[in-house]
Amino acid sequence: MSQQLFQIFPELFLLVAGLALLIFGVSKSQGKSRLITMLAVIVLLIALAFQGNLGHGRSLIAFDGLYNLDGFSSFLKILILFASALSLLMSISYMEREEINRFEYPVLGIFATVGMMVMVSAQNLMTLYIGLELQSLALYVMASINRDNLKSSEAGLKYFILGALSSGMLLYGISLIYGFTGSTDFAVIAKAVSTMESGQIGVLIGLVFVMSALAFKVSAVPFHMWTPDVYEGAPTPVTAFFAAAPKIAALGLLCRVTMGVFGTEEWAPQWQQIIIVLSVASMLLGAFAGVVQKNIKRLLAYSSIGHVGYALLGLSAGTADGISYMLVYLTLYMFMTLGAFAIILAMRQNGRMLENISDLAGFSRNHPILSLSLAIMMFSMAGIPPLAGFFGKFYVFTALLEAAADGATLLYYVAVIGMLASVISAFYYIRVVKVCYFDEPADKFDAPLDSELSSVITVSVVVVALFIICPSPIVEGAIQATQSLIGS
Repeated sequence: MSQQLFQIFPELFLLVAGLALLIFGVSKSQGKSRLITMLAVIVLLIALAFQGNLGHGRSLIAFDGLYNLDGFSSFLKILILFASALSLLMSISYMEREEINRFEYPVLGIFATVGMMVMVSAQNLMTLYIGLELQSLALYVMASINRDNLKSSEAGLKYFILGALSSGMLLYGISLIYGFTGSTDFAVIAKAVSTMESGQIGVLIGLVFVMSALAFKVSAVPFHMWTPDVYEGAPTPVTAFFAAAPKIAALGLLCRVTMGVFGTEEWAPQWQQIIIVLSVASMLLGAFAGVVQKNIKRLLAYSSIGHVGYALLGLSAGTADGISYMLVYLTLYMFMTLGAFAIILAMRQNGRMLENISDLAGFSRNHPILSLSLAIMMFSMAGIPPLAGFFGKFYVFTALLEAAADGATLLYYVAVIGMLASVISAFYYIRVVKVCYFDEPADKFDAPLDSELSSVITVSVVVVALFIICPSPIVEGAIQATQSLIGS
């Protein structure tokens, strides 16, 4: 038991630290929101350091089969902790300027992070549900943290209502899988379905409901309806948090459920069809809907939907390479989206936040370094070489084409659709750069670039621009994580 507790030290540390910060905030809430947020960032970085040093070489099934401590979960936890730390760091100056003195925000961020870490280590349907709900309940409140703002309150309410619907779908799917297999343990379920026919209707319907609930969490079409409104209405740092960490956790959990439990030759074609539909629909909607957007946050919302579609291409291949390259894509996407949101947070005119793409007119003339950083992020999201986004897409398309060459000819058509969607989506990314560099400025930009935002932007630009020089740490880490998943 002591070894198991040591292996989950990052989660325990975050829980204790979150409760301590909550008590501190209640007793000293006046003017302490900045301090509590800084302490929360430090706590997340300490947990990140511990998680990085644990280094799970083999799979350890802990707590009577409830928790899986392997290389796959460790890799995802590192990404989740890093994304959460950067998101909270970005929020410090924004919360002060907007006078959102809510010490609860960083505490909720910590609890949501714990929920995500539980999700990616789930080895039981009950653990899966507990982790997912711990994350979701915290995110509902974070979306409406600016309760004096009508849009923020509306965003939180919409997210809560639709999130409750997805939770109901998840529970119904879990009940069906339990009813037909007799267990909630992933290992027992995997053994049970291996002896069933792939057309076992009860288990298949249960799997569909579970996948639908997880698709809601990653904003995959047709379960994306909450994303544009919540992204626009929530405070910008909260939107950045939503766009990065929860997607990593939900996609990781989706991989564990599909490849780890239903990854046999009989069952894989069943869920691959669902993943292909989700992927193609997300890429196409993200491409076409983003073209007509005028609000920068709604644009990034549809961009995130499209990127989820590209990430799902790796899973749709149903191979170890596909999962590895999906993890690489998620890592690079995390830096791209956090960097873009950090730059948006740094841009203001006459003391107000920028909302529309047209507000970026002439940005390069006032702040050439920031505008160059934004251009790097936009070009990378569009998949233009030699930036990191190009290699992320190149990897997942490579895995898709290799799987197609092995006999899954349908994947050739999926790859063609993905490439066409990438070309279409490049329009609105390049349009942002065009507005920054070629349109006449309407007013001067304030751009109060504080040290916190500078740190996030610098880290993001370095990773995105220099990934081509040293890709091996991320790629090799993703391959080792995948080997751990497939082996388990």
